[in-house]
Amino acid sequence: MTLDVTVVNIALSDMSRDLNAGLGQMQWTISAYSLAFGALLLTAGALSDRLGRRAVFTAGTALFTVASAACGLAPGAGALIAARAVQGLGGALMFAPALALLAAAYRDEGRRRSAIAAFAAIASGAGALGPVVGGVFTEAAGWRWIFLVNVPIGILVVVGALTRMPESAAPAGTGRRIDPAGALLAVGALLALHYPLVAGPEHGWLSVQVLGSAGLGVLLTAALVVSQRRGDGLIDLSLLRIRAFAGAAVLGFLARLAGLGTLALTTLWLAGTYAYSPLETGLQLLPLTGSLLFTGLFMARLQQAFPASSLVAAGFAVKGLGLLALAWAAAGGPRPVTVTALVLIGTGGALIFPPLMCVAVAAVPADRAGMASGLTNAAYPLGTAAGVAVFGAVFASGLSARLGTSEGLREAVETARFDLLPGASRAAAESAFASAFTVVCLVAAAVCAIGVCVAAGTLRTPPEPVAAEPVREKALRA
Repeated sequence: MTLDVTVVNIALSDMSRDLNAGLGQMQWTISAYSLAFGALLLTAGALSDRLGRRAVFTAGTALFTVASAACGLAPGAGALIAARAVQGLGGALMFAPALALLAAAYRDEGRRRSAIAAFAAIASGAGALGPVVGGVFTEAAGWRWIFLVNVPIGILVVVGALTRMPESAAPAGTGRRIDPAGALLAVGALLALHYPLVAGPEHGWLSVQVLGSAGLGVLLTAALVVSQRRGDGLIDLSLLRIRAFAGAAVLGFLARLAGLGTLALTTLWLAGTYAYSPLETGLQLLPLTGSLLFTGLFMARLQQAFPASSLVAAGFAVKGLGLLALAWAAAGGPRPVTVTALVLIGTGGALIFPPLMCVAVAAVPADRAGMASGLTNAAYPLGTAAGVAVFGAVFASGLSARLGTSEGLREAVETARFDLLPGASRAAAESAFASAFTVVCLVAAAVCAIGVCVAAGTLRTPPEPVAAEPVREKALRA
């Protein structure tokens, strides 16, 4: 699932050309997946506690496989965005019970820590390998195959889950009720709050549709919070009162915001600035992939030697330094700086996620493992979607300041298709792109600085699991 967040980035230019779509629609091919993924994770976590984690995982895999086929066969941008949203729903059903299934399979704390570290390394590595895989398929067979390749893999996973994966569920009587109203409010709030970030640069931040959508998002968010006060619905708000757990969720959001939220623009910058092919662009990202995977090999030992707060704070600091180096490279620094920047970004990401996952599992009672897994994991794709929107808005605003209102020029620059421009305009376009991308990297580095502070303030002490409280008692008190 993580690979499908990043694999699209490398094919954005080809997809834009084939489907006659601009940056806004291309952003939605990433955001539709991430928003649907994050929104349903909240429901899928509770659903897996009640119906069985293997059952939910298998159903999600089947849905993800069908949606992948629809993505690969999409006739236009609208159909592709819709299929990506369905693909995100399937991915959520697959991913939500993942930590709970691991926790059930590995009862020993040491083995569980190692398993979660391996899971985090594989998930992060898959995300980092996305540009390489996307480059191979885009160049060899066309961008549609980055989706179609999921079909045979999905079929094999369904068969394996049904034949080899043990079932796991919360103890009888402790499962949470299915909350369709809460799920609809969550999806509506996320979409309403996300739209202004995508539409603001085009329609104006004070336009009726932007302000109206933002206001609706606030109202839906307030309604969601009120609807969850019973304590047995979509979100267990009591979990958010656990400082370590809440900190892990916020930090996961910030890490994805600054990491995968900027990857699409990083990919476009490499492709446009150095005229790389899709495969060459993917290969140029190997320093990020390699450093992430290499560091991940040592995470189990590092977690035994250092507290989570130190590892996560160090990860944000290293990632922030990498983003500063990337800003230097975009501003005209030598090419070796780009390699150094990608290595630092990959290393930082590898240091962050395994400790956060361990904190999330250890801080909650066992019967809330599915809910905790879904709530924590929801922060990751929502961070990606928010990052794509926020940094897309920052980037678009930077381009507007440099290029004015020339629509044809802006459309070519937004998708790094500098080959469409004549020589005189091309130099100005490349300069504008580099300037806007530099600002994006600096803002992302500032987000990492915030992550260092949050990690130091929320993860300072080992989390202690809260005592399980019967849902019925909480509902009666409410």
